[in-house]
Amino acid sequence: MGLLAHDPRGGLVAISPDEAVARRVSPLEREMRARRSLIERRRGQLMSFLPVFEASLSNHQSPGPFEVIESLPAALTAIEELAAGCEDEVFTAQPGGARAADILEEAAPRDEAILRRGIRMRVLYQHTARFSPGTNVYVERISRLGGQVRTLDDRFTRMLVFDRKTAVIAVPGNPNAAAIVREPSMVAFIVDTCQRLWLIAQPFTAESSSHAEIESNLREAIVRMLTEGMTDSSIALRLGMSVRTCRRHIADLMTDLKAQSRFQAGYALAMSQLLNTDARADTGER
Repeated sequence: MGLLAHDPRGGLVAISPDEAVARRVSPLEREMRARRSLIERRRGQLMSFLPVFEASLSNHQSPGPFEVIESLPAALTAIEELAAGCEDEVFTAQPGGARAADILEEAAPRDEAILRRGIRMRVLYQHTARFSPGTNVYVERISRLGGQVRTLDDRFTRMLVFDRKTAVIAVPGNPNAAAIVREPSMVAFIVDTCQRLWLIAQPFTAESSSHAEIESNLREAIVRMLTEGMTDSSIALRLGMSVRTCRRHIADLMTDLKAQSRFQAGYALAMSQLLNTDARADTGER
C-alpha cells in the first residue's frame, strides 16, 4: 500500500499516509479522469450518427395513406419533394383570384424546371386571376414551355395532384396546413374532380384572353348568386374578388338591366337568356 519504504541504512521505515496517497492513488485518479474524457468523446462521436440513422429508417418506411402537415414551411418542403419526384404530370388548382407576387416568384422557377423535364402541367385559376398583371406574366412564362392554364368563375378547392398518385389539398380553417393523400381510391376521386373542372374551364393564354367575355361570365355568375340570396361578401369570396369590386359589378348590372332590385336583375337576365335560347332554336342554331 506504499506505507513502508526501504531504509538505506537497512530495514524499513514508515511513510506518511498523505505521501502514500500521492504515490498510489493520484495515478489512479488521473487514469480515471482520462478514461472519463475518452468515454465522453466516444459517446459524442457515436451519438452524432443518430440523426443519420433515424433519417435512414424514415426514408425506408412507406408513407401512410393520409398525412396532415400543420406548418407552411413543412408543407412547402413536402410539395418541393413531390415536384422533384414527379415523372408524368402535375395538376394544380389555385382559387382566390390574383395570386401574390412573392408566391408567383417562388413558383415560376420550380414550375419551369418541371416543364423542362418534359412533365405535363395543367393549372386552374379563377376568372379574376386574368386581371392580375403578375399572374399574366407567370402564365406567359409557363405557357412558352408547354404549360396549360384555364380559369373558372366559381370557387373550388385548392389542390395539387402529382402523377395521379399523390394529392395535396387544403385544410379547412388553417391556410398554412396541407393534407397529403396517397390512398388510391381517394386520389382517383380527386383526379376525377380535377378532370370535370378542367373540361368546363376556359383556356387562359395571352392570345385567347378576352376580358370582355370574362367580365360577362362574372356578371352572370354574380346575378345567379344574387338570386340565390347570397350576400356581397359571400359572392366576392366565391368569385375570388374584393367586396368593393363585387359591389361595383352589381351596381353596373342593375343599371344595364334597369332593375330596381337585385331579384329583378336576376329575373331580367334569366328572361334575356331564355329569349336568346328561343331565338337560336327558331333559326336552327344549336
